[in-house]
Amino acid sequence: MKEIHILLFYKYVEIEDTEKFKLELLEKCNEIGLKGRILLANEGINGSVSGILEQTEKFKEFLRNDKRFSNIEFKEDIGDSHPFNKTQVKIKNEIIKFQQDVKVEDTGKHITAEDFIKIYENEGDKIGKEIFILDARNNYESNVGKFKGAITPDIEKFTEFAKVAEDLKDLKDKKVVMYCTGGIRCEKASAYLKKKGFKDVSQLHGGILTFGKKFPDSVWEGTCFVFDKRMVSDINTENKELMKCNICKRPCYNYNNCENHPCNKFCSLCSQCNNEFKECCSKDCFENKFALAFSS
Repeated sequence: MKEIHILLFYKYVEIEDTEKFKLELLEKCNEIGLKGRILLANEGINGSVSGILEQTEKFKEFLRNDKRFSNIEFKEDIGDSHPFNKTQVKIKNEIIKFQQDVKVEDTGKHITAEDFIKIYENEGDKIGKEIFILDARNNYESNVGKFKGAITPDIEKFTEFAKVAEDLKDLKDKKVVMYCTGGIRCEKASAYLKKKGFKDVSQLHGGILTFGKKFPDSVWEGTCFVFDKRMVSDINTENKELMKCNICKRPCYNYNNCENHPCNKFCSLCSQCNNEFKECCSKDCFENKFALAFSS
Protein backbone atom coordinates (compact mmCIF):
# COMPACT_ATOMS: atom_id res chain seq x y z
CA MET A 1 0.00 0.00 0.00
CA LYS A 2 1.37 3.41 -0.97
CA GLU A 3 2.08 6.06 1.65
CA ILE A 4 -0.43 8.88 2.01
CA HIS A 5 1.08 12.36 1.80
CA ILE A 6 -0.68 15.09 3.77
CA LEU A 7 -0.17 18.71 2.74
CA LEU A 8 -0.83 21.72 4.95
CA PHE A 9 -0.72 25.16 3.32
CA TYR A 10 -1.91 28.74 3.55
CA LYS A 11 -1.26 32.12 2.01
CA TYR A 12 -2.61 35.57 2.67
CA VAL A 13 -3.27 37.04 -0.76
CA GLU A 14 -6.23 38.85 -2.31
CA ILE A 15 -8.75 36.54 -3.98
CA GLU A 16 -11.44 38.61 -5.66
CA ASP A 17 -13.75 35.89 -7.01
CA THR A 18 -13.79 33.24 -4.29
CA GLU A 19 -16.78 31.41 -5.78
CA LYS A 20 -15.02 30.92 -9.11
CA PHE A 21 -11.82 29.74 -7.44
CA LYS A 22 -13.79 27.37 -5.21
CA LEU A 23 -15.19 25.60 -8.27
CA GLU A 24 -11.72 25.41 -9.85
CA LEU A 25 -10.25 23.85 -6.71
CA LEU A 26 -13.05 21.32 -6.36
CA GLU A 27 -12.74 20.31 -9.99
CA LYS A 28 -8.96 19.88 -9.74
CA CYS A 29 -9.08 17.94 -6.45
CA ASN A 30 -11.72 15.58 -7.84
CA GLU A 31 -9.77 15.17 -11.07
CA ILE A 32 -6.58 14.30 -9.17
CA GLY A 33 -8.38 12.20 -6.57
CA LEU A 34 -7.39 14.23 -3.50
CA LYS A 35 -9.29 14.41 -0.23
CA GLY A 36 -9.15 17.36 2.14
CA ARG A 37 -10.54 20.59 3.47
CA ILE A 38 -9.81 24.03 2.00
CA LEU A 39 -11.02 27.42 3.22
CA LEU A 40 -11.16 30.47 0.97
CA ALA A 41 -11.74 34.12 1.78
CA ASN A 42 -10.96 37.41 0.11
CA GLU A 43 -7.84 37.46 2.31
CA GLY A 44 -6.41 34.15 1.04
CA ILE A 45 -6.39 30.36 1.26
CA ASN A 46 -5.94 27.86 4.10
CA GLY A 47 -6.13 24.13 3.60
CA SER A 48 -4.97 20.58 3.99
CA VAL A 49 -5.26 17.78 1.42
CA SER A 50 -4.10 14.18 1.23
CA GLY A 51 -3.27 11.65 -1.46
CA ILE A 52 -0.44 9.50 -2.76
CA LEU A 53 2.75 11.31 -3.78
CA GLU A 54 1.80 11.63 -7.46
CA GLN A 55 -1.49 13.26 -6.52
CA THR A 56 -0.08 15.76 -4.04
CA GLU A 57 2.68 16.74 -6.48
CA LYS A 58 0.06 17.46 -9.14
CA PHE A 59 -1.82 19.65 -6.67
CA LYS A 60 1.33 21.60 -5.79
CA GLU A 61 1.98 22.20 -9.47
CA PHE A 62 -1.60 23.31 -10.08
CA LEU A 63 -1.55 25.85 -7.24
CA ARG A 64 1.91 27.21 -8.02
CA ASN A 65 0.97 27.72 -11.66
CA ASP A 66 -1.41 30.41 -10.40
CA LYS A 67 0.72 33.56 -10.01
CA ARG A 68 -1.07 34.38 -6.76
CA PHE A 69 0.37 31.20 -5.23
CA SER A 70 3.65 30.83 -7.10
CA ASN A 71 5.64 30.95 -3.85
CA ILE A 72 3.19 29.16 -1.55
CA GLU A 73 4.84 26.86 0.98
CA PHE A 74 3.65 23.36 1.81
CA LYS A 75 4.19 21.49 5.06
CA GLU A 76 4.15 17.77 4.42
CA ASP A 77 3.47 14.76 6.61
CA ILE A 78 3.20 11.02 5.89
CA GLY A 79 0.40 8.70 7.00
CA ASP A 80 -0.88 5.23 6.26
CA SER A 81 -4.44 6.33 5.51
CA HIS A 82 -6.39 9.43 4.47
CA PRO A 83 -7.08 11.80 7.38
CA PHE A 84 -10.10 13.14 5.47
CA ASN A 85 -13.25 11.40 4.26
CA LYS A 86 -13.96 13.69 1.31
CA THR A 87 -13.00 16.96 -0.37
CA GLN A 88 -14.54 20.19 0.91
CA VAL A 89 -13.91 23.75 -0.25
CA LYS A 90 -15.69 26.42 1.78
CA ILE A 91 -15.88 30.19 1.53
CA LYS A 92 -15.47 32.09 4.81
CA ASN A 93 -15.04 35.66 5.99
CA GLU A 94 -11.54 34.79 7.24
CA ILE A 95 -9.24 31.86 6.47
CA ILE A 96 -8.52 31.69 10.19
CA LYS A 97 -11.20 33.22 12.38
CA PHE A 98 -9.75 36.00 14.54
CA GLN A 99 -12.32 38.82 14.52
CA GLN A 100 -9.75 41.56 15.12
CA ASP A 101 -8.75 44.37 12.78
CA VAL A 102 -5.12 43.57 11.95
CA LYS A 103 -2.93 43.89 8.87
CA VAL A 104 -0.97 40.71 8.17
CA GLU A 105 1.67 42.75 6.36
CA ASP A 106 2.54 44.13 9.83
CA THR A 107 3.26 40.67 11.18
CA GLY A 108 6.14 39.88 13.52
CA LYS A 109 9.61 39.05 12.22
CA HIS A 110 9.80 35.55 10.72
CA ILE A 111 12.62 33.44 12.14
CA THR A 112 13.75 30.07 10.82
CA ALA A 113 13.74 26.78 12.69
CA GLU A 114 17.52 27.14 12.88
CA ASP A 115 17.25 30.56 14.52
CA PHE A 116 14.54 29.31 16.84
CA ILE A 117 16.58 26.42 18.23
CA LYS A 118 19.59 28.72 18.66
CA ILE A 119 17.53 30.66 21.21
CA TYR A 120 17.43 27.52 23.34
CA GLU A 121 21.07 26.66 22.70
CA ASN A 122 22.57 30.12 23.20
CA GLU A 123 20.04 31.97 25.36
CA GLY A 124 18.18 29.23 27.17
CA ASP A 125 18.83 30.84 30.55
CA LYS A 126 16.92 33.94 29.38
CA ILE A 127 13.71 32.07 28.50
CA GLY A 128 10.99 33.12 30.90
CA LYS A 129 12.99 36.17 32.01
CA GLU A 130 14.00 38.27 29.01
CA ILE A 131 12.76 36.01 26.20
CA PHE A 132 9.25 34.59 26.19
CA ILE A 133 8.16 31.71 23.96
CA LEU A 134 4.43 32.12 23.31
CA ASP A 135 2.08 29.44 22.02
CA ALA A 136 -0.63 30.98 19.80
CA ARG A 137 -2.78 27.84 19.81
CA ASN A 138 -5.70 26.68 21.94
CA ASN A 139 -5.40 24.96 25.32
CA TYR A 140 -6.45 21.54 24.02
CA GLU A 141 -3.54 21.74 21.55
CA SER A 142 -0.87 22.79 24.04
CA ASN A 143 -2.09 20.06 26.39
CA VAL A 144 -0.84 17.55 23.81
CA GLY A 145 2.55 19.14 23.21
CA LYS A 146 4.52 22.38 23.45
CA PHE A 147 8.00 23.86 23.28
CA LYS A 148 9.98 23.76 26.50
CA GLY A 149 9.31 26.74 28.74
CA ALA A 150 6.55 28.11 26.51
CA ILE A 151 3.66 30.22 27.76
CA THR A 152 0.49 28.27 26.89
CA PRO A 153 -2.61 30.51 27.12
CA ASP A 154 -5.80 29.03 28.52
CA ILE A 155 -8.02 29.75 25.51
CA GLU A 156 -10.42 27.45 23.68
CA LYS A 157 -10.52 29.31 20.37
CA PHE A 158 -8.31 31.73 18.46
CA THR A 159 -10.83 34.57 18.73
CA GLU A 160 -9.96 34.72 22.45
CA PHE A 161 -6.34 35.69 21.74
CA ALA A 162 -7.09 39.37 22.37
CA LYS A 163 -7.36 38.64 26.09
CA VAL A 164 -3.95 36.92 25.94
CA ALA A 165 -2.41 40.18 24.74
CA GLU A 166 -4.03 41.96 27.67
CA ASP A 167 -2.85 39.32 30.16
CA LEU A 168 0.71 39.61 28.84
CA LYS A 169 0.85 43.42 28.62
CA ASP A 170 3.75 43.50 31.11
CA LEU A 171 5.89 41.83 28.42
CA LYS A 172 5.57 44.69 25.91
CA ASP A 173 9.24 45.59 26.33
CA LYS A 174 10.44 41.96 26.31
CA LYS A 175 11.34 39.69 23.40
CA VAL A 176 8.32 37.55 22.45
CA VAL A 177 8.77 34.60 20.08
CA MET A 178 5.51 33.02 18.92
CA TYR A 179 4.63 29.72 17.31
CA CYS A 180 1.62 27.76 16.09
CA THR A 181 1.07 24.58 14.06
CA GLY A 182 1.88 25.84 10.58
CA GLY A 183 2.28 29.60 10.96
CA ILE A 184 -1.12 30.93 9.90
CA ARG A 185 -2.31 32.01 13.35
CA CYS A 186 0.97 33.73 14.18
CA GLU A 187 0.55 35.96 11.14
CA LYS A 188 -2.47 37.59 12.75
CA ALA A 189 -1.54 37.13 16.41
CA SER A 190 1.92 38.68 16.05
CA ALA A 191 0.47 41.61 14.08
CA TYR A 192 -2.07 42.07 16.87
CA LEU A 193 0.65 42.13 19.55
CA LYS A 194 2.57 44.76 17.59
CA LYS A 195 -0.60 46.81 17.21
CA LYS A 196 -1.02 46.65 21.00
CA GLY A 197 2.47 48.02 21.59
CA PHE A 198 4.67 44.92 21.90
CA LYS A 199 8.05 46.08 20.63
CA ASP A 200 9.98 42.89 19.82
CA VAL A 201 7.76 40.19 18.30
CA SER A 202 8.97 37.24 16.23
CA GLN A 203 7.29 34.11 14.92
CA LEU A 204 8.54 30.65 13.98
CA HIS A 205 8.38 30.46 10.19
CA GLY A 206 6.59 27.31 9.06
CA GLY A 207 5.41 26.57 12.58
CA ILE A 208 5.79 23.41 14.63
CA LEU A 209 5.48 21.06 11.66
CA THR A 210 8.44 22.59 9.81
CA PHE A 211 10.53 22.70 12.99
CA GLY A 212 9.75 19.06 13.78
CA LYS A 213 11.03 17.87 10.41
CA LYS A 214 14.37 19.62 10.98
CA PHE A 215 14.92 19.20 14.71
CA PRO A 216 13.04 16.20 16.16
CA ASP A 217 13.96 15.07 19.65
CA SER A 218 15.20 18.51 20.67
CA VAL A 219 13.09 21.16 22.44
CA TRP A 220 9.58 19.92 21.66
CA GLU A 221 7.68 18.09 24.38
CA GLY A 222 4.88 15.65 23.49
CA THR A 223 3.09 15.48 20.14
CA CYS A 224 1.41 18.01 17.85
CA PHE A 225 -2.36 18.37 17.62
CA VAL A 226 -3.69 18.46 14.04
CA PHE A 227 -7.19 19.27 12.78
CA ASP A 228 -8.00 16.03 10.97
CA LYS A 229 -8.86 12.43 11.83
CA ARG A 230 -5.35 11.72 13.12
CA MET A 231 -5.78 14.24 15.96
CA VAL A 232 -2.03 14.16 16.68
CA SER A 233 1.15 14.07 14.59
CA ASP A 234 4.44 12.85 16.01
CA ILE A 235 7.26 15.38 16.23
CA ASN A 236 9.74 13.25 18.16
CA THR A 237 10.83 9.65 17.58
CA GLU A 238 9.95 8.91 21.19
CA ASN A 239 7.12 10.90 22.74
CA LYS A 240 6.78 11.56 26.43
CA GLU A 241 3.07 11.95 26.95
CA LEU A 242 2.01 15.30 28.36
CA MET A 243 -1.65 14.33 28.40
CA LYS A 244 -3.42 12.80 31.34
CA CYS A 245 -6.63 10.81 31.15
CA ASN A 246 -9.64 13.06 31.81
CA ILE A 247 -11.11 10.47 34.14
CA CYS A 248 -8.33 8.61 36.00
CA LYS A 249 -5.55 11.20 35.45
CA ARG A 250 -3.00 8.60 34.36
CA PRO A 251 -0.63 9.58 31.52
CA CYS A 252 -2.07 8.57 28.15
CA TYR A 253 -1.61 8.95 24.42
CA ASN A 254 -5.10 9.18 22.98
CA TYR A 255 -7.19 12.17 21.90
CA ASN A 256 -10.73 12.25 20.55
CA ASN A 257 -14.08 14.04 20.74
CA CYS A 258 -16.38 13.11 23.58
CA GLU A 259 -19.02 10.69 22.30
CA ASN A 260 -21.73 12.48 24.26
CA HIS A 261 -22.59 14.70 21.28
CA PRO A 262 -24.09 17.62 23.24
CA CYS A 263 -20.61 17.87 24.80
CA ASN A 264 -18.32 16.82 21.90
CA LYS A 265 -15.26 18.46 23.49
CA PHE A 266 -11.73 17.19 22.91
CA CYS A 267 -10.66 14.78 25.61
CA SER A 268 -7.80 12.43 26.43
CA LEU A 269 -8.66 8.97 27.68
CA CYS A 270 -6.50 5.99 28.61
CA SER A 271 -7.49 2.71 26.97
CA GLN A 272 -9.13 1.41 30.15
CA CYS A 273 -11.36 4.47 30.68
CA ASN A 274 -11.99 4.77 26.95
CA ASN A 275 -13.47 1.25 26.96
CA GLU A 276 -15.30 1.61 30.27
CA PHE A 277 -16.90 4.98 29.50
CA LYS A 278 -17.43 4.37 25.76
CA GLU A 279 -15.27 7.30 24.57
CA CYS A 280 -17.02 9.83 26.83
CA CYS A 281 -14.95 12.48 28.61
CA SER A 282 -16.50 11.93 32.04
CA LYS A 283 -18.84 9.72 34.01
CA ASP A 284 -21.57 12.38 33.70
CA CYS A 285 -21.26 12.46 29.90
CA PHE A 286 -21.30 8.67 29.81
CA GLU A 287 -24.53 8.58 31.81
CA ASN A 288 -26.08 11.43 29.78
CA LYS A 289 -25.26 9.73 26.50
CA PHE A 290 -27.06 6.55 27.43
CA ALA A 291 -29.92 8.44 29.08
CA LEU A 292 -30.49 10.25 25.78
CA ALA A 293 -30.23 6.99 23.83
CA PHE A 294 -32.75 5.33 26.14
CA SER A 295 -35.21 8.26 25.98
CA SER A 296 -35.13 8.33 22.16
